[in-house]
Amino acid sequence: MSVLENFKPLFRLLPEVKTPIHRESFNEKLKWTGIILVLYFILTQVPLYGLSSAAVDQFAQLRAVMAGSFGSILTLGIGPIVTASIVLQLLVGSKILKLDLSLHEDKAMFQSTQKLLAIVFTIFEAGVLVFTGSLIPIDNSYLGVLMLQLVIGAVLIIYLDEVVSKWGFGSGVGLFIAAGVAEQIVVGTFNFLPSPTQPGTFSGMIPQFIQSIAAGQPNPSVLLPLIATIIVFLIASYGESMRVEIPISHGSVRGHGRIRGSVGKYPLKFIYASNMPVILTSALLVNVSLMASVFQKLGWPILGEVSQGQAINGLALYLTTPSGVSMLWTNPFRVIFYAIFFLACCALFSWLWVEISGLNAKEVSKKLYDSGIQIPGFRSSKRQLYKIMNKYIPALTILGGLFVGLLAFGADFTQALGGGTGVLLTVGIVYRLYEEIAQEQLMDMHPVLRKFLDN
Repeated sequence: MSVLENFKPLFRLLPEVKTPIHRESFNEKLKWTGIILVLYFILTQVPLYGLSSAAVDQFAQLRAVMAGSFGSILTLGIGPIVTASIVLQLLVGSKILKLDLSLHEDKAMFQSTQKLLAIVFTIFEAGVLVFTGSLIPIDNSYLGVLMLQLVIGAVLIIYLDEVVSKWGFGSGVGLFIAAGVAEQIVVGTFNFLPSPTQPGTFSGMIPQFIQSIAAGQPNPSVLLPLIATIIVFLIASYGESMRVEIPISHGSVRGHGRIRGSVGKYPLKFIYASNMPVILTSALLVNVSLMASVFQKLGWPILGEVSQGQAINGLALYLTTPSGVSMLWTNPFRVIFYAIFFLACCALFSWLWVEISGLNAKEVSKKLYDSGIQIPGFRSSKRQLYKIMNKYIPALTILGGLFVGLLAFGADFTQALGGGTGVLLTVGIVYRLYEEIAQEQLMDMHPVLRKFLDN
């Protein structure tokens, strides 16, 4: 009996978004995705009542990944959801929680546990931000009000994500990240409003560049973040399109024998674990900073000291994203330490994600064999399929994780618009969203294909 069985009465108390009883049409999915996206942008404009103007965004560099808006009720963003996912993945991957996610009952229990954990982490993270001084209230009487608003906003995100997952395209987590990053890129590029930090100049890079030309002193350096963003976008797009194609044939069963049928290719993506390793690593870094604030408040700054929402020494400082190429000369050890830690976590989470989500060589070979797939020139057997898949999938898992990690680190380091990690995630999210939308449109146009793709 799983330890999670004891929480079933609690799971029943959690509100749940109803799963559609019929297969939704393309227009219906598009409608729900659009509605949730509009609601998300509205919520990012709802300010926290009682927040002082002296408050500092402790996670400014990871804001795009958290899909939140500092100073609004969505300040926590998707942080609690991703943190809950990390904890559950580690517990399931280490077999502490024995769940078989291929079974409907175990998968439902996993999702209920993740929702409950996300709510727990929502309360914890809101409490940390409010009671450690990261969010400064107008006066102490507003502490409880601030925390309540943060919890409400984060819980709304949890259920908006569930609506998108069941009624729309993709996932809410991915949709919110892509929306936030796209907003930052557009505003950072074209904003004609005055800069709050540099009086007399525009906020957007292109207006700044035009202004420098009009003044007779062209300054192309202001466009460097935009150039870095474009480079990351192109490299990430190329990485998403890379495949390792394994020749396969479909054996048709006739009598007691198996004969060769159609021949094709089974594609394995180079970025095999998608961008999940970067999301999970970024969420881990957020929680290191949070815990540093907690320990400092308790009088044990074992992770380093935090001042005005920013780490100033210790492990918390070394795990804060270094920004600016100049840091490579002023503090090379910090850059190297962060890079090694970030890449190692991306590789580790890539492997964990593949193992837990059923994308490992064992599960893939089993599904292919059960579908009558075999490798031309080899005897049809589950073991033979496993040997072939095991030659590629573990390598792609680690290499893909390192690739996205290196690209995210390099883009953050060069201060790409929307955050390098955010741009990387957005490319992958939009790419998969496009694939899902294209497939849905195809099935609406050709209903016969729907039955084939569902099998």
